[in-house]
Amino acid sequence: MKNLNQHHFLVAFLCLFISSKSLSQSNQPLMPSQQNKIIIDKIVEATRYKNYVIDFCLSKINEATAKEGWNDQKAMEITQSINYKNFRDAIYNSFVVFDEVELETLLKAYEKDPAYQTQNVMTNNKVLINNLNIFANDIVLGKYISK
Repeated sequence: MKNLNQHHFLVAFLCLFISSKSLSQSNQPLMPSQQNKIIIDKIVEATRYKNYVIDFCLSKINEATAKEGWNDQKAMEITQSINYKNFRDAIYNSFVVFDEVELETLLKAYEKDPAYQTQNVMTNNKVLINNLNIFANDIVLGKYISK
Protein backbone atom coordinates (compact mmCIF):
# COMPACT_ATOMS: atom_id res chain seq x y z
CA MET A 1 0.00 0.00 0.00
CA LYS A 2 2.87 2.36 0.84
CA ASN A 3 4.39 1.66 -2.58
CA LEU A 4 1.06 2.52 -4.27
CA ASN A 5 0.90 5.88 -2.44
CA GLN A 6 4.43 6.68 -3.61
CA HIS A 7 3.38 5.98 -7.20
CA HIS A 8 0.35 8.26 -6.85
CA PHE A 9 2.55 11.00 -5.41
CA LEU A 10 5.08 10.55 -8.22
CA VAL A 11 2.37 10.69 -10.91
CA ALA A 12 0.78 13.77 -9.35
CA PHE A 13 4.15 15.51 -9.07
CA LEU A 14 4.99 14.64 -12.68
CA CYS A 15 1.64 16.01 -13.91
CA LEU A 16 2.14 19.27 -12.00
CA PHE A 17 5.67 19.63 -13.32
CA ILE A 18 4.62 19.07 -16.94
CA SER A 19 1.66 21.45 -16.72
CA SER A 20 3.76 24.18 -15.09
CA LYS A 21 6.37 23.87 -17.85
CA SER A 22 3.75 24.07 -20.59
CA LEU A 23 2.17 27.15 -19.02
CA SER A 24 5.51 28.90 -18.85
CA GLN A 25 6.11 28.59 -22.59
CA SER A 26 5.44 31.62 -24.72
CA ASN A 27 2.84 31.63 -27.48
CA GLN A 28 5.07 33.91 -29.55
CA PRO A 29 6.32 32.36 -32.81
CA LEU A 30 10.06 31.98 -33.24
CA MET A 31 11.68 34.88 -35.03
CA PRO A 32 15.05 35.23 -36.78
CA SER A 33 17.71 37.65 -35.60
CA GLN A 34 17.53 41.30 -36.68
CA GLN A 35 20.34 40.71 -39.21
CA ASN A 36 18.51 37.73 -40.68
CA LYS A 37 15.32 39.80 -40.96
CA ILE A 38 17.23 42.28 -43.10
CA ILE A 39 18.40 39.47 -45.40
CA ILE A 40 14.89 37.98 -45.54
CA ASP A 41 13.51 41.40 -46.54
CA LYS A 42 16.06 41.46 -49.38
CA ILE A 43 14.97 37.96 -50.46
CA VAL A 44 11.33 39.12 -50.46
CA GLU A 45 12.34 42.07 -52.63
CA ALA A 46 14.39 39.92 -55.03
CA THR A 47 11.54 37.42 -55.43
CA ARG A 48 8.86 40.12 -55.64
CA TYR A 49 6.96 38.20 -52.98
CA LYS A 50 5.35 41.33 -51.53
CA ASN A 51 3.62 41.87 -54.88
CA TYR A 52 2.58 38.22 -54.87
CA VAL A 53 0.98 38.59 -51.42
CA ILE A 54 -0.94 41.70 -52.44
CA ASP A 55 -2.05 40.20 -55.76
CA PHE A 56 -3.18 37.02 -53.96
CA CYS A 57 -5.25 39.05 -51.51
CA LEU A 58 -6.77 41.12 -54.34
CA SER A 59 -7.73 37.92 -56.11
CA LYS A 60 -9.49 36.64 -52.98
CA ILE A 61 -11.30 39.98 -52.61
CA ASN A 62 -12.42 39.87 -56.25
CA GLU A 63 -13.75 36.34 -55.76
CA ALA A 64 -15.65 37.39 -52.64
CA THR A 65 -16.98 40.52 -54.34
CA ALA A 66 -18.42 38.48 -57.18
CA LYS A 67 -19.74 35.72 -54.93
CA GLU A 68 -21.22 37.94 -52.21
CA GLY A 69 -22.33 40.78 -54.47
CA TRP A 70 -20.48 43.47 -52.53
CA ASN A 71 -20.97 47.07 -53.51
CA ASP A 72 -17.98 49.15 -54.63
CA GLN A 73 -17.66 50.84 -51.24
CA LYS A 74 -17.33 47.56 -49.33
CA ALA A 75 -14.90 46.13 -51.89
CA MET A 76 -12.79 49.29 -51.65
CA GLU A 77 -12.83 49.24 -47.84
CA ILE A 78 -11.67 45.60 -47.78
CA THR A 79 -9.05 46.29 -50.46
CA GLN A 80 -7.64 49.22 -48.49
CA SER A 81 -7.18 46.96 -45.46
CA ILE A 82 -4.45 44.96 -47.25
CA ASN A 83 -1.20 45.66 -45.45
CA TYR A 84 1.82 43.51 -46.21
CA LYS A 85 3.28 44.31 -42.78
CA ASN A 86 0.49 42.27 -41.18
CA PHE A 87 1.84 39.18 -42.97
CA ARG A 88 5.57 39.84 -42.60
CA ASP A 89 5.99 37.92 -39.32
CA ALA A 90 4.70 34.76 -41.01
CA ILE A 91 7.46 35.16 -43.60
CA TYR A 92 10.11 35.76 -40.95
CA ASN A 93 8.91 32.71 -39.03
CA SER A 94 9.14 30.49 -42.12
CA PHE A 95 12.84 31.38 -42.48
CA VAL A 96 13.76 31.00 -38.80
CA VAL A 97 15.44 27.64 -39.46
CA PHE A 98 18.04 29.18 -41.78
CA ASP A 99 21.25 30.73 -40.51
CA GLU A 100 22.78 33.92 -41.90
CA VAL A 101 25.08 32.10 -44.35
CA GLU A 102 22.23 30.06 -45.80
CA LEU A 103 20.08 33.18 -46.20
CA GLU A 104 22.91 35.08 -47.89
CA THR A 105 23.46 32.14 -50.26
CA LEU A 106 19.77 32.09 -51.14
CA LEU A 107 19.73 35.86 -51.67
CA LYS A 108 22.76 35.71 -53.98
CA ALA A 109 21.14 32.94 -56.01
CA TYR A 110 18.04 35.07 -56.56
CA GLU A 111 20.03 38.18 -57.41
CA LYS A 112 22.46 36.52 -59.85
CA ASP A 113 20.39 33.97 -61.72
CA PRO A 114 17.17 35.12 -63.43
CA ALA A 115 16.21 31.48 -64.08
CA TYR A 116 16.39 30.80 -60.35
CA GLN A 117 13.90 33.61 -59.74
CA THR A 118 11.15 31.55 -61.33
CA GLN A 119 11.51 29.01 -58.51
CA ASN A 120 10.23 31.09 -55.64
CA VAL A 121 11.01 29.38 -52.36
CA MET A 122 8.10 31.18 -50.71
CA THR A 123 5.42 30.23 -53.19
CA ASN A 124 6.51 26.60 -52.83
CA ASN A 125 6.51 26.58 -49.01
CA LYS A 126 3.35 24.74 -47.88
CA VAL A 127 3.27 26.37 -44.44
CA LEU A 128 3.62 29.84 -45.93
CA ILE A 129 0.95 29.06 -48.56
CA ASN A 130 -1.41 27.99 -45.79
CA ASN A 131 -0.62 31.12 -43.76
CA LEU A 132 -1.22 33.29 -46.82
CA ASN A 133 -4.60 31.65 -47.38
CA ILE A 134 -5.56 32.33 -43.77
CA PHE A 135 -4.32 35.92 -44.04
CA ALA A 136 -6.25 36.57 -47.28
CA ASN A 137 -9.41 35.00 -45.86
CA ASP A 138 -9.12 37.18 -42.75
CA ILE A 139 -8.83 40.25 -44.99
CA VAL A 140 -11.94 39.18 -46.90
CA LEU A 141 -13.76 38.74 -43.57
CA GLY A 142 -12.85 42.33 -42.68
CA LYS A 143 -10.58 41.48 -39.76
CA TYR A 144 -8.00 44.10 -40.79
CA ILE A 145 -10.38 47.01 -41.33
CA SER A 146 -9.43 49.79 -38.94
CA LYS A 147 -12.39 51.15 -37.07
